[in-house]
Amino acid sequence: MTHDDARRFWTYWGASTTSAVGSAVSAVALPLTALLVLDASTFEMGLLTAASYAAWLVLGLPAGVITQRLPLRRLQLTTDLVRALAVASVPLVWWLGGLTLAHLLLVALVVGCASVLFDVANSTFLPSVVPREQLQSRNSLMSGTFAATQLSGPPVGGGAVALVGAAPALLLDAVSYLVSALLLRRLPEAQAPQVARQPMRDMIREGWHFVTRHRVMAPCMWDATVTNFVCGGQMALFAVYLVRDLDATPALVGVLLAAEGVGSLVGAALAPRLVRAFGSARVCLAGGVVSVVGAFLIPVGDGAVGAAVFALGNVVFALGVVLLSTTTRTYRQIASPPEMLSRVMATVRFVSWGAIPLGGLVAGSLGAWLGPRGALVALAAVTVVSPLILLASPVRRLRDLEDYEAEPAVAVPG
Repeated sequence: MTHDDARRFWTYWGASTTSAVGSAVSAVALPLTALLVLDASTFEMGLLTAASYAAWLVLGLPAGVITQRLPLRRLQLTTDLVRALAVASVPLVWWLGGLTLAHLLLVALVVGCASVLFDVANSTFLPSVVPREQLQSRNSLMSGTFAATQLSGPPVGGGAVALVGAAPALLLDAVSYLVSALLLRRLPEAQAPQVARQPMRDMIREGWHFVTRHRVMAPCMWDATVTNFVCGGQMALFAVYLVRDLDATPALVGVLLAAEGVGSLVGAALAPRLVRAFGSARVCLAGGVVSVVGAFLIPVGDGAVGAAVFALGNVVFALGVVLLSTTTRTYRQIASPPEMLSRVMATVRFVSWGAIPLGGLVAGSLGAWLGPRGALVALAAVTVVSPLILLASPVRRLRDLEDYEAEPAVAVPG
């Protein structure tokens, strides 16, 4: 990697990391604002999670085409500014005495829409920043960094909530988006490889068929969909479970949620070594099994024991998810034709991340019926489907995902 390549990557890394730290703070401060300021119910917490990710169901597929047609750096910069304004509105409206659940839901929707475009553009941008042969290591570094933000962000968020209150703590996230935008301004403009201009519907359909007919990408996507459905349910339930079942304080909630960052950090650090030693396909399968174990540990125990086991389960679950996500993301970046990459990323995230709001709604309803602990047990049972999907696909016979020679993509008539 040349000096200029290194400078571009570390600037890219700095922007992504700063934004992720702020988002990790909001992951604690936003639900605690709903719980402590607005006394939200379990179902309303599910609605809040669903609102945060509903944009993937609306914009997920068009985002690939939009990203391909617009300058990547400018698109990311704009979405950072939109997110900063939306998040900053919460403490402002709270200070004026007019904060409602409807306002929180609207902010979650706006931030979610901007995040869809930012994330697809960000994933498409990385291959233009680093050489192809370094994608696995850089993806692992990005996952490790994200894990570190999940480790540091929630305790900071919990501490900020304890210090200044839930709503004002969201200002940290707004500032992080502004810093990210300033860093992105230092990067050169880039654009996804262009193809002959076609109607958006045809371009979306071409990306959809490429992924869903691919014998390796498709099962990896469905596996990630099951995992993200569970993650959406957990996000809806964790704060309620910790506060109302385990009597955790806001500061302790931040610490316990940070356990996810420990698992993600370990997974990201191990992923490159495990892939070299055993192969990416086998690491994917192992990740699915590990996540099942973690999900079943999360809702076990009461009091201090319950908090400790929750943290352990969170670590194990996150470790398995990161092993799966880093290997499959790298594979998509390598195996996708350059002109299809943004649409491939958008298609996968539309399906897999679109499951997050559904998981949040289902978990909120289950929580109102079974209680938070019962709903978490039900979600753990769902995780069993994840490794079964991979075992039923060609992935089970492979050492590395790249070993599979996919059939040529079928052209879709306009």
